[in-house]
Amino acid sequence: MNFTRKTNRNYLKAGFFIAFLAGSTMTHAQEAIKYQLPPQSIVDLVDAPQIPMEEFSPDGRYMLVLEVPGFQTIIQASQPVLGVAGLRINPISNTTVAENLGTFKGLKIRDLSNGSEFSIQGLPQDLQISDVKWSSKPGVFAFLNKSLEDTELWLADLNSKTAKKLLSKVNDTYGSTFQWNGDGTALLAQQVNASRGSVPVQNPVPTGPVVQENLGGITPSRTYQNLLANGYDETLMEYYLTSDLIEVDLQGNAKTIGIKGIFKSVSYSPDGKYILTEKVVKPYSYLVPIYLFPAEVTVYSSTGSKVKDIYTIPLADKMPISFDAVLEGPRDFEWRKDKDASLVYVKALDKGDPNMKTEVRDELFEIAAPFDLSSSNKIFSGTYRVRDIQWGDGVAIVSENWRKDRSSKLTLINPKTNQVVKVLSTRKSEDTYTDLGSFVKNEKGQLLTDGKGSVFTQGLGASPEGDRPFLMKWNVQNGKQDTLYKSKRGYYEEPIFFNNTGVLYVSRESAKDAPNVYSVNIKNKKETKITNFADPYPSIANVQKTLLSYPRKDGLNLSGTLYVPADFKKGAAPLPVLVWAYPREFKTKEAAGQVKGSPNRFPRLAFRSPVYWVTQGYAVVDQADMPIVGEGTSEPNDTFVEQIKDNASALIDHIVGLGVADRNRIGVGGHSYGAFMTANLLAHTDLFAAGIARSGAYNRTLTPFGFQGEARTYWQAKDTYDAMSPFTYAPQIKRPLLMTHGMDDENSGTFPIQSERLYAAIKGHGGIVRLVMLPKEFHGYRSREGVLHTFWEQHQWLEKYVKNNKK
Repeated sequence: MNFTRKTNRNYLKAGFFIAFLAGSTMTHAQEAIKYQLPPQSIVDLVDAPQIPMEEFSPDGRYMLVLEVPGFQTIIQASQPVLGVAGLRINPISNTTVAENLGTFKGLKIRDLSNGSEFSIQGLPQDLQISDVKWSSKPGVFAFLNKSLEDTELWLADLNSKTAKKLLSKVNDTYGSTFQWNGDGTALLAQQVNASRGSVPVQNPVPTGPVVQENLGGITPSRTYQNLLANGYDETLMEYYLTSDLIEVDLQGNAKTIGIKGIFKSVSYSPDGKYILTEKVVKPYSYLVPIYLFPAEVTVYSSTGSKVKDIYTIPLADKMPISFDAVLEGPRDFEWRKDKDASLVYVKALDKGDPNMKTEVRDELFEIAAPFDLSSSNKIFSGTYRVRDIQWGDGVAIVSENWRKDRSSKLTLINPKTNQVVKVLSTRKSEDTYTDLGSFVKNEKGQLLTDGKGSVFTQGLGASPEGDRPFLMKWNVQNGKQDTLYKSKRGYYEEPIFFNNTGVLYVSRESAKDAPNVYSVNIKNKKETKITNFADPYPSIANVQKTLLSYPRKDGLNLSGTLYVPADFKKGAAPLPVLVWAYPREFKTKEAAGQVKGSPNRFPRLAFRSPVYWVTQGYAVVDQADMPIVGEGTSEPNDTFVEQIKDNASALIDHIVGLGVADRNRIGVGGHSYGAFMTANLLAHTDLFAAGIARSGAYNRTLTPFGFQGEARTYWQAKDTYDAMSPFTYAPQIKRPLLMTHGMDDENSGTFPIQSERLYAAIKGHGGIVRLVMLPKEFHGYRSREGVLHTFWEQHQWLEKYVKNNKK
C-alpha cells in the first residue's frame, strides 16, 4: 500500500530533483543528482556525538544518562508515512512521525546516593527509548521502545537492574499512550485495536463526488496539511487511531478493560478509582485537524464500567480567527490534582469570541462525583483566558493571558474555599525581564511547596547582560521572593532538577565548555561535578563568540550572536558574513529591545544552525534580532518590510564598523519564517550579496486566514498581505537566492508549492535562483543525507555568490 500523501506526486517519480537557474548566461534546467557532501569540517561537525540528556527519578536518587542519536539515515526517513487528520503516523510501528525521532539509543544510570554508575540488563538490542515515566514505587520506570516494526511498552527496575517487555503493539499514534496508576502497581496503555483486521482497501471506482457545504455560517480556517479528504481517509483514520485501553501489571499480565476509541486524552483520577477520557467522535471535518474534532468526555471506573457521559465538545471549525478565540461551552476538562476525584473545566463567558466586550472572559468550574455537569460549582472568574491552574498543598494558582495585548496574570486562590486570595502578578508576556519563570512540580504533578506558603519557580533570567537562569522560592502569602540560585557570570547554568531536599542539580556550560551536570547544596553552595561529557566540537573550541548589542535608527536596541574564526584578529581584512535570523512580533519597543540569549551558551549544532560556516572562513551572526513592532492600535505586520530593512541595515553597519564584515560580501538566510524574511530582504533591499531561504512561505494569499502572529484575514488586511508577499515582488529579486524545501513539509502554510511558485516567478523574470526539493524531508530536515546535501548546496552558493562576490 502506498502511504505517501498525494501532494508533490511529480517529485516522487524520479526521487530527487533540483531545478535551477545558475546565472544570466545559463538557461534554466532540471536534473536529478545524487546526495552530495559539504566540506569535511562540516561533515565532522554534523556527525559529532550528541551531548547526552538527563532524567531524574522523583526522589532524586537516580539520574538516567540518555544517549542522543544523530540524524536519521535516509533508510529510516523512508519508512512509510501516512498523513491523516493533520497527523503523520507510521502505519507499521503505530507511532507518530516527526522531524526528530524523539528516541534515545543508549541508557546508563547514575546512583546519586553513592556516585556509582551501572547499566540495565535485558534491554532490547536495538534500543530506541522514549517517554520515560516513573512509578510511585522507588527506582521503577516504564518507557516505550520504538523499533521499525513495532512500538513496545517496557519496564525497568533499578533495584534489580533489569528490564523486560510488558506489551507489544502499543498505539502511539494519538493521545495519552500510557500512564501509571496511583499506587504504581500497573500501567494503563493504548494498544492497537485487536479486532481491526486487515488494512481497508480503497475502491478504485468512485461512488460519487466529495461535497462540502456552508449555509451562511462563518467558518474560517488556517491552512493545514494532511487533512481528511474523503470517506476512505476517514476509514483509515479510524483503523489506525482506534485503541483498546489495556491494563498491564508489573509481571506483564495484560487485560482489556473494555474501553476503546480514538482517544484525545486518558487520565486516572488522583485516587485511581476513575478514568477520564476524551474520545474523538463524528462529525469529522475536512477543514481542520483532529485536535479540533468533536470529543466525547466520559468518566469510567478504573475497571472500565461507564460512570457518566459528561459532555460532547463540538467541532471547532467556526471559531473566529484570533489567538484568544476558544470554543463556546465547557472545555479543558481535567482532574483536580489536590483532591481524590474532582474534575475542573473552563467555560467562556464571552462565548469564546474575543471581540465581545465583557469584564469576565472565562470561568472555572468544579464537578465532583457523580459528575453531573448541572451541579458544577464555579470557583473562579477570569479577566482573560484561563490557560492553566496549578494545585498544591494548601495553594492553588490560576494563570490567565490575553494574546492580543500580551497581558498575563497569576492569581492565588484558597483551594479549600475556592476564594480569591490575591493577584500575584500582572505583566506583559513579551517582557522577558519580568518573567518569574515556571512553577516547579512534584512527582504527582502538584506545585512543589515548602508547607509554609512558599512555592518554587525556575526561569530563564533574561536581563540586559543576557540570560542568567535562576531558581526562586516564592512565598505567595506574603509576597517574599528569595533567589535560591542564579547562574554565575561567565556561565550559563540551568536548573534541571529540584525537589526541595536541599540539593539542586544544574546543567553548567559556557561558550567554550560543554554542558555538564553539577549538584549544588542550597545552604552552603558546595558544588560537585556529576558528569564529565567531552566537547563534541573540538574543531571550533577556540572560535570567538560575542553577544552583539546595537541600535536601530529609531533607537530600538537589537542583539545577536557573532562567531568569528579563532585566528581572526582586529585590523585583519574583513570577512565574508552569513547572517541567520527569524522575525518576531512585539507590541512594545521596550520588549522588542530587550537582550535575548546569552554569550555563555555552548554551541549546539542542529540543522538550523549557521555556525558550521565559521569553519570555512566566514563570520556568522546567529539569531540576529528581527523584531517587528506594532504599538497601540498598529499591528506589527503593517510595517513588516520597513522594519526588517531597518533591522538589517543596523546590523550591517554595526559589524562593518567592528571591522569584522566586508559590506559587499554578506549573505542572509533563514528557515521557515526566516526564509520568508530572506526573500523579502532580497526583494526590497540591495544590502545582501545573496540569500538562502529554506522551507518558507512567500505568497500570503495562500494563507488567507492568518499566518505566524497575524490574526487578521487577507480580506481584512489586504494591503498588508500583499506588501508582505515576496512573490508579489519577484521581478525585484535580482540577488541570487537559493531555496530548499522538504517534499513532505507538513507545516501549516509552508506547502512545497510556495517555493515552487516563487522559483517560477523569479526564473520567469531572469533572476538567479536555485530550487532544491528534498525527498522524505518534513518542515525540519531529518535525514543525514538530506541535511548534508542541504549544507553542500548552501556552501556552493555562499562560496560563489558571497565569499567570491566581485562587487
